[in-house]
Amino acid sequence: MSAFWIILVGSLVACSCALLGSFLILRRMAMVGDAIAHAVLPGIVIAFLITESRASLPILIGAAITGMLTTVLIEVLNKKGGLQEDASIGISFTFLFAIGVILISAFAGQVDLDQDCVLNGEIDYLPLDIGSIVFLGQSIPRSVWTILPTFLIILGFVGIGFKGLRLTTFDNEFAAAIGVNVALWHYLLMGAVSLTTVVSFEAVGAILVVAFLVIPPSAAYLVTHKLKPMLVLSCVIGILSAVGGYYLAVFLDSSTAACMAVVSGLIFFSIFVFGKIKSVFN
Repeated sequence: MSAFWIILVGSLVACSCALLGSFLILRRMAMVGDAIAHAVLPGIVIAFLITESRASLPILIGAAITGMLTTVLIEVLNKKGGLQEDASIGISFTFLFAIGVILISAFAGQVDLDQDCVLNGEIDYLPLDIGSIVFLGQSIPRSVWTILPTFLIILGFVGIGFKGLRLTTFDNEFAAAIGVNVALWHYLLMGAVSLTTVVSFEAVGAILVVAFLVIPPSAAYLVTHKLKPMLVLSCVIGILSAVGGYYLAVFLDSSTAACMAVVSGLIFFSIFVFGKIKSVFN
């Protein structure tokens, strides 16, 4: 059952990230996920210092607040400060992540947290983190009960808000001209990215979250420029990455999260090379 839980959690994270990452890719905001994934560290530490607890809820709230702060800071630097978006992202996440590292260093005796754990995750050990909920006689790992609802929320958000997301992604000016609140859709998308990143990094780590946000949608974009097929294909690639990454990790006796990211990259480069070869002979 350990393999099943690891693959299930990896696939749920992959699909959640792929759905949102498709819109980030099309909006040329792919590295926002990276920024949020790193910038939540001070929120985690501050939440722990305030509550003196490692319970999931306060940690998630602290991280979510910092994630949204990162989004707002990027927007302010870009729109109000006149900086390019990549510069705004770089400044925001390095500044906030550095604050998190300093907080951990300053309160190392009180904070039972490690920034390496946040980055790399503990997906290999999630079957050992059995929650209190038993379903059909089977104890379910705690990560499943946080990531599954998150996936359903993201799926519902994309499904219900598909028209608004599509319109504001492809033609901001037209959307604003017909009365669509472009800023609202932007912050809803960024809020969804923050939620997914924060909920996922405890299980799979920030690095794999970033990989799943960027690589499967990018691979899907090489195959199709139609939005709906891109969303479906990016999820399929994400699931294949999770399954293939797990068995590669077993074969190599290596990190599962790293192998999932590597398989995702191999799929991307396979599609890229195949496309180049095909274009030569056409």
